[in-house]
Amino acid sequence: MVIGKQFREQNGINRKSLQSQGKYADKKDMKRTVFIFSMIFLILPMGLFSWEQEGVASWYGGKFHGRLTANGEIFDTHKMTAAHKHLPFGTLVEVTNLANGKSVEVRINDRGPFVNDRIIDLSHAAADALDMVKTGTAAVKLKVRNMDALDVLFSIQVGAYRNFENASAMKRKLEQAGLHPQAELNNKGITRIFLKNIPEAETVAYARILEEIGITNILIKQN
Repeated sequence: MVIGKQFREQNGINRKSLQSQGKYADKKDMKRTVFIFSMIFLILPMGLFSWEQEGVASWYGGKFHGRLTANGEIFDTHKMTAAHKHLPFGTLVEVTNLANGKSVEVRINDRGPFVNDRIIDLSHAAADALDMVKTGTAAVKLKVRNMDALDVLFSIQVGAYRNFENASAMKRKLEQAGLHPQAELNNKGITRIFLKNIPEAETVAYARILEEIGITNILIKQN
């Protein structure tokens, strides 16, 4: 479900209203938004739409193999994946070892590394391809290959219900308000009601709309 022009018009969402509503966000949210946009346009040597970063890479595996990553996947150290502190999950990143020129493409599916001087944590497979397993770390350059991944989208969980009738009632309530909810049933019999694929700039506006119809206990998370 992609939020379109018709929904914005029905609910009075436009650029000016979003800017004015932005003042209700706390300072941390504002700083995070500014930081994300700063990252997108940090270095532009290859044209207007590029993102690069240089720093130290490390790798992880061993006891972490088979554990859950930050995006909910099972970590497989034999796959070309990596952890980054800020890049959205699913971002494809070309990693180049500056010492030997070797490159590999990895997909971001985890958060880290949580060491100040490091910018990315690679799977064993990716580190092996860069010939940095023995050294443990290496100076690298990162380049995002799918810039569209930087258009970060969010989901808002409106409720979670064991009773299907209650879930259906909430879904109808949202539809009557002009929204387009989705229902997901998990293997524990819980039905969750979501609003999906919301641009970050519009999350505050959606939260205010939900508040106006009496819904305040929500969970906003990155897709």
